Amino acid sequence: MGLLDILLGRTKPVAPDLDQLFALPSAAVTLEAAAGFTPTGEGAVCFATVEGAAFEQTRREVQALLDADAERGGGPPVELVQDGYGYSWLVSRRTPDQLPQLVNDLHAVNSSLEVNGFGPQLLCSLAAFQDERERRLALVYLYKRGTFYPFAPLPGAAERRDSALELQVKAVLANDLRTEQELSRWFPVWGAPGL
Repeated sequence: MGLLDILLGRTKPVAPDLDQLFALPSAAVTLEAAAGFTPTGEGAVCFATVEGAAFEQTRREVQALLDADAERGGGPPVELVQDGYGYSWLVSRRTPDQLPQLVNDLHAVNSSLEVNGFGPQLLCSLAAFQDERERRLALVYLYKRGTFYPFAPLPGAAERRDSALELQVKAVLANDLRTEQELSRWFPVWGAPGL
């Protein structure tokens, strides 16, 4: 970053650090101990839908890789879902005790899309959690920021979120995850698989 960038207030974008995803299993231990949320076994990678043979070939390769891994482990295959906003989600479902394997799935999807030149289409990844009262929570990884934030939708038809719970989770996980500090970037992921 040069002097002109500093004077004009421009900042250098944060490079994605996909290895941050591997902090999720230890953060899950903290989250369970402090707030009572446990993994559901569901996770997903969200990306902007792209048309074209190259992207479709990459998506098929990623899905085949994860499906083969799921079959070896006895798990269900990976599923491609499109939400009501036009975004695509590659969803992996594991048993709740397989969070490390779920994180490997998320990392593999992100890495494969990135290596094949589709990094700009990657938006976020998430791992889903719930507590004894069946409240849902996602830890969302922002690909372009290299940070996490909690998202807690309230049950019901209206798109409302539990902001107090999100701030509580942010405080609980401050030492476990690189948390997004700009709350305006805590985008709601309505209709995300697993929530």
